[in-house]
Amino acid sequence: MLSRNQQEASSIPTTVHKYSSPIPLHHPINQQSPSTQERKRAEKSGRRVKTGQRKAKDPKNRIEHMPADVLIMGFPRNGEDNFGPSHVPTFPLSLPTEGFALPTTWTPSTSSPTPSSAADSKTATATTTPTRPPPSPPPPPPPPPPAPSPGDLLASLFSFDAPEDGDQKWVRADEPPQQKPVPAVPDEAKSKNGGGKRARRAPAAGGGGGGGYSGSPGPVEPVAGSTRRLWVKDRKKEWWDNLSRPDVTDEEFRAAFRMSRATFDMICDELDAAVTKKNTMLREAVPVRQRVAVCIWRLATGEPLRLVSNRFGLGISTCHKLVLEVCAAIKDVLMPKFLQWPDEPQLGHIKRRFESLSGIPNVAGSMYTTHVPIIAPKARVADYYNKRHTERNQRTSYSITVQGVVDDRGAFTDICIGWPGSLPDDQVLEKSALHQRASRGLLRDVWIVGNSGHPLTDWVLVPYTQKNQTWAQHEFNERVGAVQRVAREAFARLKGRWACLQKRTEVKLQDLPVVLGACCILHNICESREEPVTAAERFELFDDEMVAENAVRSATAQLAREHIAHNLLHHGPAVTPFL
Repeated sequence: MLSRNQQEASSIPTTVHKYSSPIPLHHPINQQSPSTQERKRAEKSGRRVKTGQRKAKDPKNRIEHMPADVLIMGFPRNGEDNFGPSHVPTFPLSLPTEGFALPTTWTPSTSSPTPSSAADSKTATATTTPTRPPPSPPPPPPPPPPAPSPGDLLASLFSFDAPEDGDQKWVRADEPPQQKPVPAVPDEAKSKNGGGKRARRAPAAGGGGGGGYSGSPGPVEPVAGSTRRLWVKDRKKEWWDNLSRPDVTDEEFRAAFRMSRATFDMICDELDAAVTKKNTMLREAVPVRQRVAVCIWRLATGEPLRLVSNRFGLGISTCHKLVLEVCAAIKDVLMPKFLQWPDEPQLGHIKRRFESLSGIPNVAGSMYTTHVPIIAPKARVADYYNKRHTERNQRTSYSITVQGVVDDRGAFTDICIGWPGSLPDDQVLEKSALHQRASRGLLRDVWIVGNSGHPLTDWVLVPYTQKNQTWAQHEFNERVGAVQRVAREAFARLKGRWACLQKRTEVKLQDLPVVLGACCILHNICESREEPVTAAERFELFDDEMVAENAVRSATAQLAREHIAHNLLHHGPAVTPFL
């Protein structure tokens, strides 16, 4: 049924207009029609009725839901024919397009009709102009889809893709058709990973939570050529496998590890109990021989951990951990056997051999101090700054000191490692355990031959440092130089065998003394087993010696040195060629 306003408006000659474009929001179609009393008063006074600003009574109160092909009916004002797209009708009405009989196009008469003359509205004749056919009704909307079941709530995330080969596979709608979900981890893989505590889990097929792929009731078939992610990376170790074969020559093995296979096997046997690890349910432990080989090759070559990892098929962090563990085991297990201060019988043999070499009696060892370059530390940088190396190398250098005492064979009997490189040799000596042992009276009747950087004390014998020297003093310096040469050559072989001492290392400063101590212990093992140093492995020392500030610290020692110099010149074997 029509409303009251529509019934009154139906008696007025109208013209039908059709707008094919969408109606904007500011169009008067969105305005409310005036009341009957307002329209009658407007007709009497001859003015236009102002419409309200409230929206029309639309079922959903939204102009966007109105069809594009909307029909608008209007009426003329004061006899004027104002109907057209350029004139907005005063009384718009939106009518549905189906279920409503539309008349043909009407032509208003010349006289201005009134709403009360209903008979006159019936006498209006229809025009003979061709009429525009009514718009075709829109197609009926498709039936609504059935409500999805609880099992298919995530089915809208997927589209059904049918490739040319005829295979039908479920894929995500927002991904390319060729991408497929990752297959679920089988049960046996979960049991191997210990229940999947830290392993990556693939999304379960058909699962509904956690963003898992869903859309089909059955399991998703695996992608062709895909492999399951393993938590242990497969690394290549052909280099180590080739060297561990029994048919490898001793020269090839020595070139890699700076020692023969027999010496390497002896070290592995000594460290077996200290470095052996048990196998776990997750993986097998690294064998003892490979652990020791990682440490020795790293010390021998000084190569970065990345290359060590590639050689032995292990991770970088694993190699770094193995180096520190094996070095600590060498210090704990092998140091008591191969690096100790000699006892009385051994000390007697050392004294006799040094005396036969230089003619100086009671010499128990030769002392030398070298520097090992390091990376600039984060704390106390000025303490580790090496001024002498910086001036010689023309670049900023930082170092730590290594003080060692060797016997006549070049094996270390005492070492002091880790003091900053800015300290001179005499201060390093004062801070060493050797100086504390001498202060307690444990180094009586022995001489430790040092260089010009060490002071002359009751147990340290050093050469003369003045420029104008006597014949006796010159002879004494020549004999002391022969003993001092033993220590220099020992340190040269030490740095030649273990190239990690020649350049800055990646080891932290707090772990460096253990690593350098392991190098000294391995040096003693090689010296005891007479492992040769090739010409390519020789290293020339560049440690600058500085004269100590207080060169003479004991008057008794000064008299003893003059007595030894006099005896060497007049009673000992001649060393100076022109005497």
